[in-house]
Amino acid sequence: MKCCKRSEQRARIYASAAHRSIPKQIEHWATLGRIAEQNLELSHEFIVGFLQAKAQVLAGDVSEYTFEKNL
Repeated sequence: MKCCKRSEQRARIYASAAHRSIPKQIEHWATLGRIAEQNLELSHEFIVGFLQAKAQVLAGDVSEYTFEKNL
C-alpha cells in the first residue's frame, strides 16, 4: 500500500499545481501514457501541445488562419 500512497501524494501535488482534481490528474497521466505508448516517436511536449490545442478547439477558441500569397 505504500506505493499507492506515494502515487496518490504525487497526484495530489501535480493536481494542485495544475488546478485539477486528483482523479482528473490521474486521468491526464493515463491519457498521456496511452498516447505515448501508441506513438513512440512523439515527444512529451508535442503530446501536451496537441492535447492543449484539442481543448482549445473543443472550447471554440480558434480562428481561421490566412496564408500570405507570395507574388
